[in-house]
Amino acid sequence: MTATTAGNKSGGSAGLMKSKNTKPEEIRKSNIQAAKALSDAVRTSLGPRGMDKMIQDAKGEVTITNDGATILKQMNVVHPAAMMLVELSKAQDIEAGDGTTSVVVLAGSLLEAAEKLLAKGIHPTSISDSFQRAAEKAVEILTSMAIPIDLNDRDSLLKSANTSLNSKVVSQNSTELSPIAVDSVLKIVDPAREENVNLKDIKIIKKLGGTVDDTEMSEGLVLEQRACNVNGPKKVEKAKIGFIQFQVSPPKTDMDNQVVVSDYAAMDRVLKEERAYILNIVKQIKKAGCNVLLIQKSILRDALSDLAVHFFDKTKIMVVKDIEREEVEF
Repeated sequence: MTATTAGNKSGGSAGLMKSKNTKPEEIRKSNIQAAKALSDAVRTSLGPRGMDKMIQDAKGEVTITNDGATILKQMNVVHPAAMMLVELSKAQDIEAGDGTTSVVVLAGSLLEAAEKLLAKGIHPTSISDSFQRAAEKAVEILTSMAIPIDLNDRDSLLKSANTSLNSKVVSQNSTELSPIAVDSVLKIVDPAREENVNLKDIKIIKKLGGTVDDTEMSEGLVLEQRACNVNGPKKVEKAKIGFIQFQVSPPKTDMDNQVVVSDYAAMDRVLKEERAYILNIVKQIKKAGCNVLLIQKSILRDALSDLAVHFFDKTKIMVVKDIEREEVEF
């Protein structure tokens, strides 16, 4: 009885150890399979002969693209390992602006190779360290092969832009879009920090009714909002622009209160105070020499009252309201 009991105990502990060892293997296998599935999904859209993907979102809007970052952004990825590939593609898009599909396909291929090495019994840490050493060597080789580009060499920059656009939907319009892309970046590049460009300084405005051939670059700031003036100026040359973060309208209480005025004299006094308050603000703006006024968008109250528009028309100041903080740094 004693020997049998001891044998059962050792068999049970062996089974427990086996289950502990198999669980990490199953998790690793699950992660690799999920990442490979995502890699295979975008693999067919790689390169100039890659196929476009048609994606329909929950709202029913259809997107046709072969850009890896766009495809992965539209897909509702849930698996944690697959989500890491989505983040990898986003990082590549932000850092380089191209190669979003390539990094995902490359990561999927490396994971497939890792799966074969794991099957041979090689420890995951050894595989990871080897990949890190291989990556350092690859960077060293690529750096030695790289040819520095001078920002004054516009032809080389145009060739790079054409190469990036060759695998996109608008490849047939690359001759029109490449010069616009290169010139717009060269306009905002800081010579002190040539290696980094803030692409938020370039705004892309889409309008219905035109074609890709109608695309043009405008130097300066293009706002989609219309001027609020009724009889005021619609065009201003040699503008002196002012930015304000407050509203040119009657002040309101912090809490939602109602003021009931039953006396005509009191009503006249309220209107007179409102008129004096707005007129004082308009005079201060005019005194500063401003002839174009941009008002930041606010959710607190109306940015501009009808009386303020009347005074701005009288003083010949063009007013544009609801300017987003992302459009202009206030």
